[in-house]
Amino acid sequence: MKTSKSTLPGRPAASEKRRTGNQVRETWRALRNTPEAFRLVWTASRRAALAGGALTLVAASLPAAQAWAGKLIIDSIVHATAVGMEPMAGLRYVVPYLALELGLLLLGSLTGQVRSLSDRILQMQLSNHVNGLVMRQAIRLDLRFFEDPIFYDTLQNARRQADTSALNIVNSTMQMAQQLITMASLIALLLRFSPWLAVIVFLAAIPSFLSQSQHAERAFRAVTRRAPEARLLNYLEMLLTGNESVKEVKLLGLGEPLLGRYEELFTRFFQEDRAIAQRRTVAGLGWGLLSSLVYYGSYAWIVLRTVAGRITLGDMTMFLAIFRQSQNSIRSLLDSLNRLYESNLFLDNLLTYLQLDPLLVAPVDGLIAPAPIEKGVEFRHVSFRYPGSEVDVLRNINLHIQPGERIALVGLNGAGKTTLIKLLTRLYDPTQGQVLLDGVDLREYDLTSLQQRFGVIFQDYVRYQFTVRENIGFGQVDALDDFARIQRAADRGGANALIQHLPNGYDTMLGRRWEKGQELSGGEWQKIALARAFMRKAEVLVLDEPTSALDAEAEYEVFRRFGELMEGRIALLISHRFSTVRMADRIVVLSAGKIVELGSHAELIRLDGAYARLFNLQAEGYR
Repeated sequence: MKTSKSTLPGRPAASEKRRTGNQVRETWRALRNTPEAFRLVWTASRRAALAGGALTLVAASLPAAQAWAGKLIIDSIVHATAVGMEPMAGLRYVVPYLALELGLLLLGSLTGQVRSLSDRILQMQLSNHVNGLVMRQAIRLDLRFFEDPIFYDTLQNARRQADTSALNIVNSTMQMAQQLITMASLIALLLRFSPWLAVIVFLAAIPSFLSQSQHAERAFRAVTRRAPEARLLNYLEMLLTGNESVKEVKLLGLGEPLLGRYEELFTRFFQEDRAIAQRRTVAGLGWGLLSSLVYYGSYAWIVLRTVAGRITLGDMTMFLAIFRQSQNSIRSLLDSLNRLYESNLFLDNLLTYLQLDPLLVAPVDGLIAPAPIEKGVEFRHVSFRYPGSEVDVLRNINLHIQPGERIALVGLNGAGKTTLIKLLTRLYDPTQGQVLLDGVDLREYDLTSLQQRFGVIFQDYVRYQFTVRENIGFGQVDALDDFARIQRAADRGGANALIQHLPNGYDTMLGRRWEKGQELSGGEWQKIALARAFMRKAEVLVLDEPTSALDAEAEYEVFRRFGELMEGRIALLISHRFSTVRMADRIVVLSAGKIVELGSHAELIRLDGAYARLFNLQAEGYR
């Protein structure tokens, strides 16, 4: 029992020592991002960065100069009184020192205003720079990142406070440099009076810093941990306020239930943040009280020495100003270090995001994709599973598509049709096997030139809230100014009649996001999307269920013209309407990721297999 009792007190002490050591290491590790913050700010605006450095040096020298000017004023007044100067003579004696203090005061005010202006300008430039980095990185990353929910947590954490964190790091570092210079000048004066005061002021501020940094880390960890729930909060807000969901939310009476979920989640966030803020405030008050006691204890000692005649009244005034400013400088220094630590934590999210590398590797000197295609496209023993999954979406696919051939992909939902298109356009690479274009693996081609060979409209095509001209022209963005080409694409997509009835024709703004925007029906939007596909002079054109909002007759007409316009080039279409599918040269029937049937409509009907069964089921519905 004695042994047990003797060892118990040592355990908490050892644990506390380890905790303190870990906190110091974590703090030092977090500060490693400081050089990156300076690089971001320097890249965003060199002029503003240089101005900030110059203003920091000016601001750093002012406190000691002002304290010295105050001493000179008091001592000159005491001297003028002691020697019995006439009032006007005494005033002339003191005025130079008053002018010096006024000049320093005006310089401080000017420095503060210019620095504030510089910070505001730099904040705008830095925000634009960081947002550009985030969006450019999103362009660089491949599709699989955007189909991973964990990536969206990374993206959300990267965007949150990234720009302000970088500026805060630079400002905090500059403020620390300013306070160090200020302290050095103040301590040089303070040491002439009492070295112990400098030590006392410094030690009194340390506990407050350690407490604040601990609470800053807790706040950061809470925000980072809640990234998935924060996305849910944003999603609920979008459902309750978005144009696309408002009709169904109202008709189904989902408003209050969804708002209840939003408020429940927000309340949980609020309670957690409030608890951290309350603990932080209580700790700040406690350590602030300690600092005040130390200050007034030292204040009383200085007054006592002045009364005893050990120092002059001017010296007392200067030393009190130095002592107060020294304490403020140390507190500001540690607060800046605390903000530096907290901002480094947030900036770490941005840097982690920017360090992500695409998983699709494009060759440095890749081959230029062929135009026209001479040997066609071949899937050779292709299997594929999505990252993180253990189930193959495609299994041992073998398919050769000849130049000029029209292919239809048929199968139930989840059969792998859209995944096949993703592999064809190299949005993904096969898990096994090869996809070949003119006998060459897609991975050997320059990625940009390869994807220029494809024109694709997916079933979840984008409805750009821009003009008709831009909606169509985006299909070949470098030809956005070629109005004749845009008109031809609109004609091929069957959108001409629609555009002629719009208020401003091709310059009509689409969607309800902007004032005077024209909303289209689902079928009308699909015609615009089809026109966008025809804008590109593609060697392979893919339509993945893009006409689902059109009636059967309109869809038939689109695909008839589609076949004519794609003469000599490869065309792939995915549709659940077999009246359209039958126009294809060959039909590929997919089931559970495998090709189960392949042939023309007539051949597959004679085969009387899966295709014939699905065709007859659909035909029965029209009788």
